[in-house]
Amino acid sequence: MQTKKIINDGNRAVDEMLEGILAAHPRHLKSVDGSPRSIVARDGPRQGKVGLVIGGGSGGVRAARVAAALGKRVGIAEEYRYGGTCVIRGCVPKKLYVYASQFPEHFADAAGYGWTVPEASFDWQTLVANKDREISRLEAIYVRNVEGAGGETFHSRAMIVDPHVVHLLGEDRTVTADQILIATGGRPAAHPALPGHEHCIFSNEAFDLKELPRAIMIEGGGYIAVEFANIFHGLGVDTTLVYRGKEILSRFDMDLRRMLHETMEKKGIRILCHSVSEWIRKRPDGRLDALVSGGEVLTVDQVMLAIGRIPNTENMGLEGIGLEMTKTGAIAVDQYSRTNVDNIWAIGDVTNRVQLTPVAIHEAMCFIETAFKGNPTAPDHETIATAVFSQPEIGTVGLSEDDAVKRFSDIEIYRATFRPMRHTLSGRDEKMLIKLVVDGASKKVLGAHILGPDAGEMAQLLGIPLKAGLTKDDFDRTMAVHPTAAEELVTMYKPTYRVKDGERVD
Repeated sequence: MQTKKIINDGNRAVDEMLEGILAAHPRHLKSVDGSPRSIVARDGPRQGKVGLVIGGGSGGVRAARVAAALGKRVGIAEEYRYGGTCVIRGCVPKKLYVYASQFPEHFADAAGYGWTVPEASFDWQTLVANKDREISRLEAIYVRNVEGAGGETFHSRAMIVDPHVVHLLGEDRTVTADQILIATGGRPAAHPALPGHEHCIFSNEAFDLKELPRAIMIEGGGYIAVEFANIFHGLGVDTTLVYRGKEILSRFDMDLRRMLHETMEKKGIRILCHSVSEWIRKRPDGRLDALVSGGEVLTVDQVMLAIGRIPNTENMGLEGIGLEMTKTGAIAVDQYSRTNVDNIWAIGDVTNRVQLTPVAIHEAMCFIETAFKGNPTAPDHETIATAVFSQPEIGTVGLSEDDAVKRFSDIEIYRATFRPMRHTLSGRDEKMLIKLVVDGASKKVLGAHILGPDAGEMAQLLGIPLKAGLTKDDFDRTMAVHPTAAEELVTMYKPTYRVKDGERVD
């Protein structure tokens, strides 16, 4: 009888390694009917871990730390660096680079406030080195928190060879566990159909380029593409954003999308919508030519692909244990994050539900309640506040106008655009947008959308009243804080317009 082949991605060395592991567990073979057989009985007390987490990102570490603090025997395996995408190659370094890219505008604005700022210079290597030091500090905290709570950390790739047995490839040993939590996250989607794709980089590599490019083309229109376009532009890079859709940030409110697009172009970022790259070619001088829709060839130093993210599920033995997957390659789970194998769970980006770090952490806490406290708790994925750290930034929570119109027959829109006070003396020609979407029947505030300075901070606070289901009357009864931009949220007393049965009424 042959062992079940787990992957077929062209990496024969990995295939052979995994098949060797399966061969070492002869009971993990296909039964007569083709279904995988288990090498561990499911009844009776077990030796080993009560829980094993695969993936050391924010969700996995939270689950391991809290379970260990409850006195459970818990281990967590991470093959790369603890902290996952968010800490190592995502949210945290991204926000640091956003801060770095904002200083040129701060320097320029200072003149209107009486400051004379000498000509500034920027050193890319210094930023990268300081970023590395900070994420190393955070990584150490993640590990220390798990171990301090009594959990065991493994620096190894993990492969599930049976519903209760995991092989640690880096340590060449197996561990057993009653409950297994998969929290392996996701990674940037590749574009193998693009001729010359091997010359492109992704967000992972963008943080650690050997030198700052003179020009870059970024393909994609989601928040990662938009944020990096603003980062590179702010650092002095000639930046072009190429997106196949009609407008950037497809899942956000249209007013935010249009106004950010206009502002980015005013700053000097070129945005090509309804456009894709057709090929990438390396020039003799080392630069890249990129052919985009319409026949234009862009000559740049880097081409960055930000066309989506895919779950990390390959080479883990998931097919071998019969784990159910979705059409997109994510792990299928029920409302409690449980897979079709009753002792295996999955949270975070690997499930492709809501790809946000705080969501993964929330799902981890719900898993703890369900698996270890006997309190079945389903993650709540409704009314999630989020931000895009563009320049200006976006903060949003709840329904967009378009989504609200599809669900409610009578919608009130409260909308204000104005120049933030900080831009009055500086002379910066940049507007701010604040918008509330309200159900005309119940007066419940369905959505709040902000474009402008500190929009992300406002969105976090707005998440509380919207989650609580407060009404526009509650907003109106709230005293304003003056002078602030946020006071507009509680001083827009009259609707800008209404939408009844899909038709706008001014």
